Amino acid sequence: MDQELLNEQETRAWVAFQHLRIEINVVLARMLVRDFGLTEADFVILLRLSNTPEHRLRARDMAAALQWERSRLSRQVSRMQTRGTVVRAPSKGDARGYDVVLTDAGRAAFQAAWPSYVAGIRHCFADVLSTKQLDALTDIADTIDRHFTAQHYPGGLDDPAKAAGTRTTTTGIEHRTSREPLE
Repeated sequence: MDQELLNEQETRAWVAFQHLRIEINVVLARMLVRDFGLTEADFVILLRLSNTPEHRLRARDMAAALQWERSRLSRQVSRMQTRGTVVRAPSKGDARGYDVVLTDAGRAAFQAAWPSYVAGIRHCFADVLSTKQLDALTDIADTIDRHFTAQHYPGGLDDPAKAAGTRTTTTGIEHRTSREPLE
């Protein structure tokens, strides 16, 4: 193998990161299903639509922002449309695509779940870390994000997948990408 194996410190850090990421996501996802009947995928879409003008977004732009294949988004939107939380509507100015539009039921579902979701984040994450630890974690995430953007999005924020200026994590929380020049 040409690649050097991870050393002990790197391995411990990577395993710890993966463990926490999975555990926090599982706790939040279970809470969403148990208390609100929402899957993590439902919640991510409801979150994105709740934060857009007119509560609608072109499907291809949503797929890019979520880093999902269009077919995955289409299947998810179909499931949500059956439950009445979103509808498909013709895209304004482009008959080839469609917009995903938040319904009143979708808005109500999101508004009901959001406070508990935030409380879950506090319980599993924010309340157990000091301000200094939160700052350190933010610095680490920003460093990795800048590296990732430089390596995988050579167009920077103009790259279609980063065009929204945010990325939605698997937990549904948007992280604003840096608009500062890459180092």
